[in-house]
Amino acid sequence: MELETPLEKAFRLNDAQKKAFNSLGLLNVKDLLFHFPTRYNQFVESAPLLSSEVGSTGTWYGKVSNLKLGKSFRKRIAMAEGRFTDTTGSIKLIWFNQPYLAKMLHENALVAVSGKIVTKNEERYIANPEIEIIPELPENIKDSLFGQMGLEKSNDLFYYPIYRESRGITSKFIYYAIQKIFKAGLLEKISDPIPSLILEKYHLPTLKTALIWIHNPKKSDDSLVARKRFAFEEVFLIQLTLQKERLEHQKHQGFIIEAPREKTDNFLKRFPFEATTAQKKAIASILSDFKKGRPMSRLLEGDVGSGKTAVAATSAYFAITTAPRGQNFGTLQVAYMAPTEILATQHFESFIQYFKHLPIQIALITGSGCRKFPSKINPSGSTPISRPQLLKWVQNGEIAVLIGTHALIQKSVKFKNLAYIIIDEQHRFGTKQRQKLSRKSNPVPHLLSMTATPIPRTLALTIYGDLDLTLLDEMPHGRKPIITEIIPPTKRLETYEKIRTELKSGRQAYVICPRINEPDPEKEMAVIAKSVEAEAIRLKREIFPEYSIGILHSKMKPKEKDDLMLNFKNKKIDILVATSVVEVGVNVPNATVIIIEGAERFGLSQLHQLRGRVIRSNDQAYCYIFSESSGAKTTDRLKALVTAKNGFELAERDLQLRGAGELVGFKQWGVTDIGMEAIKNLKMVEAARLEAARLIAEDPELKAYPSLRAIREIRAAALHLE
Repeated sequence: MELETPLEKAFRLNDAQKKAFNSLGLLNVKDLLFHFPTRYNQFVESAPLLSSEVGSTGTWYGKVSNLKLGKSFRKRIAMAEGRFTDTTGSIKLIWFNQPYLAKMLHENALVAVSGKIVTKNEERYIANPEIEIIPELPENIKDSLFGQMGLEKSNDLFYYPIYRESRGITSKFIYYAIQKIFKAGLLEKISDPIPSLILEKYHLPTLKTALIWIHNPKKSDDSLVARKRFAFEEVFLIQLTLQKERLEHQKHQGFIIEAPREKTDNFLKRFPFEATTAQKKAIASILSDFKKGRPMSRLLEGDVGSGKTAVAATSAYFAITTAPRGQNFGTLQVAYMAPTEILATQHFESFIQYFKHLPIQIALITGSGCRKFPSKINPSGSTPISRPQLLKWVQNGEIAVLIGTHALIQKSVKFKNLAYIIIDEQHRFGTKQRQKLSRKSNPVPHLLSMTATPIPRTLALTIYGDLDLTLLDEMPHGRKPIITEIIPPTKRLETYEKIRTELKSGRQAYVICPRINEPDPEKEMAVIAKSVEAEAIRLKREIFPEYSIGILHSKMKPKEKDDLMLNFKNKKIDILVATSVVEVGVNVPNATVIIIEGAERFGLSQLHQLRGRVIRSNDQAYCYIFSESSGAKTTDRLKALVTAKNGFELAERDLQLRGAGELVGFKQWGVTDIGMEAIKNLKMVEAARLEAARLIAEDPELKAYPSLRAIREIRAAALHLE
């Protein structure tokens, strides 16, 4: 047996087992060795169910039977029921909103049930218990599955690893297979990618020790230390790739753009509001980078409405008022990329207002067409132009600012003096798309990436390690905090009347729903939640018949969505019922109310993003949170939306509650669950970043660490998924 030996050759597998391993992505012995437990069951002497009192929590071992599906009597919530029996008695099990659990179990399955015993109408039951199919009942430790294998035992428990399974493969089978790998001596053939000095510095176990501890922990601390080591390794490998990119980027020559303080102050006076301290600091950081002679790479992160566009416009001003090197005429060029046509058009119109006093040309390029400002026919407005003509003017340097969508990175778009790239909603674009824009000029252009998605510092340091981070953590002066209320079902009608008052005064409203269509109530797995289409009909028929209502969702064609948003912006629609597709969208300053239905189905960061749709003016805005769940956890989580000072605080809370995968599509990075755990540990992330930067500075090609170089190259190839 070798590390690269296919599993079907290393073990006797039937067809179902081969299929199961394939579905888990486990193809060879090494894959299986690095398939880590998701958690551990502690096998202990079974607690007798009969003597367990109401209110007690614990884990009981026995059989489950009488499984059935149904709906609750009053709220028609999908639910599943079953009966759990141990050697002393039986108790009812109930799962709300989780009917699939009953389908995963079979009659008389041996299980470990964990939960709290409660009572209703004098009947005892366990609500929403955690349940795990087990290989056999642990009557006592000596006769347990693991005791028979002759493993070292504790006096009162053993940590039984639970792995991610698939039909045909159980945790028991995986455990036995890994023991066989250990006995084959393969751990001696694996080289540790992390240098020993780093392991010693942070008291991390070697790879061999960590593998044994994670699969065969003798105590809980063993598995925790092993997971810490593998978590550090994942972030460390990500950082090696990012720090290498950063080093390569900084080797290039960049445009030198001077920015006198008085010119900054004069330009800021053109805005109809006073710049915040955070905006001034962000502008100062960017302008400082402009003078260094190497290309800037900076991430500007700020809540919706915090003034990122003003920072981008101010910094762009210095590029378009600077002549190319060796010339006393013409300007450097700026490219501004936005994720949608409607956003690109919005920025085009904004930049016209910012720069119409200057003798420069601004253009827009999208899949729908091209426009240019100023127009000979209409000097104060823009005009449509042909794509070939626009590309010609961009290439000869006549267009100072080009704003567009993905159309900007097409090969046909060529610049003469591209000095500055601004990317809006950074997380919508992959690193490769960033690089395509950067390669359109020599010297390499400065880069400003912007995002309105609040990202915890740990996450930002991990996934944007090649960028300097700037935060806009203040809102513009005069902005009133959004009044956010959690609305119980009994106060719906009262809330609708408050909204009617706003609509009567000429304002507009958003209504956000988790679904597009109504669920099929006959389907067991159906998610019972408000849908855009049904809610729009209900609101028009029963609540707001006198107002125009539009719907918006992801299944609509791009042009349909853009047209609808323009109608909403132009006040042709009073109420827009939509899915979370409006999370990043056009500014509608007149919209001051947002209702979020089924709020428990969204993460805190996403709820904050949605709420930000109505903070586009100095008028008082309102956010009404409608939740179908009254559970303590849901209520506490939603209360954070009311009390948190800003999006960054909420993002940190979301990271702890829901994990990094819910933020900025982090799961697309191919990071394991253990790697996700590291993102919650600031010290670990900073340590991994520091060590990676030091190693790359000393040995960019990692010649002294061949095994580390090999694994970094594999990681780099898979890291930036588009």
